[in-house]
Amino acid sequence: MSEEFIQPSVVGEITGLTVTALAQLRYQGRGPCFYKPTPRTVLYKRSEIIAWVEASAQTRTGSAVYV
Repeated sequence: MSEEFIQPSVVGEITGLTVTALAQLRYQGRGPCFYKPTPRTVLYKRSEIIAWVEASAQTRTGSAVYV
């Protein structure tokens, strides 16, 4: 089974983040894993986006540890 690659705009639909916010997260090294098959193309794996969101689950406010 082949993994589905998606563009930042689709990641935005899934996460609620803007394409600009995703670019900032890439620059800061804080976002989900991404792939650059060409200098101007950014792709993500759908399963990795879902895992990244699920890994951010919190049990209360103020307990978040951001890396």
